[in-house]
Amino acid sequence: MRHFIIDTDTASDDAVALVMALTAPDIAVEAITVVAGNVPVNQGVQNALYTVEQCGGGVPVYTGIAKPLLRPLETAQFVHGADGMGDIGLPLSGRTPAPGHAVDVIIDTITRLAGEITLVTIGPLTNVAVAITRAPEIARLVNRCVVMGGIGLGHGNVVPAAEYNIWVDPEAAKIVFESGIPITMVGWDISQRYAVFTDADADRLQRVSPLGEFCVSIQRRLRDFGREHLMLAGFDLPDPIAMAVAIDPRVATVTRRLHVEIETKSELTRGATVVDHFGVTNNTPNVDVVLEASRERFLELLYAAVQAQ
Repeated sequence: MRHFIIDTDTASDDAVALVMALTAPDIAVEAITVVAGNVPVNQGVQNALYTVEQCGGGVPVYTGIAKPLLRPLETAQFVHGADGMGDIGLPLSGRTPAPGHAVDVIIDTITRLAGEITLVTIGPLTNVAVAITRAPEIARLVNRCVVMGGIGLGHGNVVPAAEYNIWVDPEAAKIVFESGIPITMVGWDISQRYAVFTDADADRLQRVSPLGEFCVSIQRRLRDFGREHLMLAGFDLPDPIAMAVAIDPRVATVTRRLHVEIETKSELTRGATVVDHFGVTNNTPNVDVVLEASRERFLELLYAAVQAQ
């Protein structure tokens, strides 16, 4: 078994990513840690708990940090709905998370399973940054850290130069990217090119099973946003394709080791992942940047997940 920690700001695409990991037969999800981002942290906890229930339960969900390190929280509820799950009327309240704080759980689990943890981050990096600040040694104890965030090639989805997860807490991202943790970065450009679902694609997925129906129905608000603001043919699933890379590295068909810095000072380019493609800074490469991916393998993994129950 492979051991995962998933750090999430659980909204509609995060939930699909959770389904993929929770139903994978060779993955033990040791913990789901929740951070503020797409929705306030307590709503993200409820969304994660509900998703775990849809997959049979048994995985603990922990509450994490409620705001970015230095900035007020700016949610993405305008993208995912007030409840983060498409505003389709799901019962997303009343569940109790596991005792303990997400940051402590990240530190303790990585230490206990040194060299065995794949850390998958599909939200802002606040929890992970605080964990690394408190226990810097965990950066070298992680086997692999797959980050859904940033842009390898292309443009942003919240401001022209930046992707939301990095933009919402760039100071946290800077700490993580400079920590030496072994990052594979799956930017929004990968989702935009390889993980867009048209109406026909969505119809096929939702007909597979009740879990497929769940994964599609919660994208209602995201579908509208994708069409109206991002000029997509439907909705895209950035967190699931990042999870696919974590589950099967072959999903990433072109990856380059490059130097990546995080912009924290400019309001115009706040949260930009500044990727040095040509080595012009002479800085040592620190991130494996995914530049191309296999849509076919991603879809195989997604369909296998929704067929699992």
